[in-house]
Amino acid sequence: MNSEPKKSPEPKIEHRLQEEYIQTFAQVEEGQMLPGIVVEVGNDYVYVDVGLKSEGKIPKVEFPELPNRGDTVYVILLSKESRGGEVIVSKKKADEKLFWKNLRIAFDQHQPVAGTIARKIKGGFEVDLEDGVNAFLPQSKVDVGRSVDPNPYMGMKTFFFIERLYHHSKVNIVVNRREWLDLENKRKREEFFTKVKIGDEVEGKVKSFTSFGAFVDLGGFDGLLHIHDMSWGHINSPKELVSLGDELKVKVIRLDPVEKKINLSLKHYTEDPWTHFEQKYVAGDVVKGRVTKLTDFGAFIEIEPGIEGLAHISELSWVKKIRHPKELLKEGDIVETKILAYDIQQSKLSLGLKQVLPNPWDDIEHRYPEGMRLKRRVKNLTNFGAFLELEEGIDGLLHLDDLSWTKKPKHPSAVLKVDEEVEVMVIELDKENRKIKLGVKQLTEDPWRSLSKAFPRGSVIEGQITGITDFGFFVKVQGEIEGLINKSNLFDQASETLEEAMARYKVGDTVRATIVELSPDKQKLGLSLRDYNRKVQQETMVQYIHDDSSGEKATFAELLKDKTKE
Repeated sequence: MNSEPKKSPEPKIEHRLQEEYIQTFAQVEEGQMLPGIVVEVGNDYVYVDVGLKSEGKIPKVEFPELPNRGDTVYVILLSKESRGGEVIVSKKKADEKLFWKNLRIAFDQHQPVAGTIARKIKGGFEVDLEDGVNAFLPQSKVDVGRSVDPNPYMGMKTFFFIERLYHHSKVNIVVNRREWLDLENKRKREEFFTKVKIGDEVEGKVKSFTSFGAFVDLGGFDGLLHIHDMSWGHINSPKELVSLGDELKVKVIRLDPVEKKINLSLKHYTEDPWTHFEQKYVAGDVVKGRVTKLTDFGAFIEIEPGIEGLAHISELSWVKKIRHPKELLKEGDIVETKILAYDIQQSKLSLGLKQVLPNPWDDIEHRYPEGMRLKRRVKNLTNFGAFLELEEGIDGLLHLDDLSWTKKPKHPSAVLKVDEEVEVMVIELDKENRKIKLGVKQLTEDPWRSLSKAFPRGSVIEGQITGITDFGFFVKVQGEIEGLINKSNLFDQASETLEEAMARYKVGDTVRATIVELSPDKQKLGLSLRDYNRKVQQETMVQYIHDDSSGEKATFAELLKDKTKE
């Protein structure tokens, strides 16, 4: 049995460790980047073990945030052993190397990098990418919209894509924030459509206005808050309820994943007032309401917040012909109106203003019976007559044909003037079609009827020649009635020619003629000089015969001459 004590193994272990250190020391080169383990955080330095004989020390000012013991820190080995036997390392140089390495990877792989918009420069902004490296951000690529005011971007920490990277004699880096925002907003929008459901509440900020609503920024993408979804009540402008920059809680009421459209609502936080409509109102109720909007076809009236109805233009007045509701109403007016009909499913309400008032046409026959004489003002003239205002909203028509029994003016302005007061008679009342006809000539007896009674056909009548034409004479008789002596009735072909007959007369001459045609309905009077002369001849012949038998010596020619002079 060997009783000699065993030799200690420590010299061998120490020798082996020394060899490993020498081998490691030989493999590490100055300028190489090494990982170091933080072993101590002192008052001025942070000490790291980089696997060499001694620890490297790093000034604490090189750390934005101080590390903890055991943390890994990358450094550049500047010297394996200084004159004092220290290992000299630099975290700053390692950071720079890592920064440029990561920058190159981000550029090659199109990954975003962080930075701070530092200042406004010509054509854009200067961006601090840390470690003293700056980049240029063009004005057009700072945001997804058109940016004018640079102030909101100053000091903004955000992300960018690198568009251009040169690192030779001069650093030249161009970055793009707009592209990053587009992708980020697209990601957020896709996430929104994945997670959010109709009826969910979301938060956003009022971004911009349109005539039909407001766009709300939901975090890089917009939702529409339509004016109709802001309130159950009527509003004229979205700015009545929200302001630019307002932080809102809104409900999602519509999602369109294909078109990527989002509709939001404020009014859905309260109950739809139409839910209880039939508990408050029935058709025929007269209610008060506020005029909210006027259109070409009618007026919108709100009878309570959220319940608005249309009073069609035809339901505004019983008697007035209204071209536009503004003739009677203006926005903001409080009016009484009657509920005519409603549709709860469609949230539609039909209202009437005229139904609150009595219809003046209901008893029109009592106020303006046929045959009634009255004086009224000429309201306006037309090509076919004149309208006289009987009362507000009710006019009567005085047609051209009813101005005179005998005169035929081409236009009423030849006889009437606007605002002139005229005596008329109600000659026809059409209640169903709301028409009243008036007449002036009916105030006097029809001279044609009078003439017809006094002078039947075959009678002799006296008149004055008012016109001579190629086809005959116009002769005015009593009652201002004008008749025609046709040229065939001017002369007797057996005794004279037409030229001889026409030469014997001139305008203004008084003549006697026989009525050969008289039609009051057609207002037509036909006269004949020829028939009258024949009649005179017959009467003269009879008288001649009578006088001859009694011994008178007058000749027939003398008697005929005397008769035609009468």
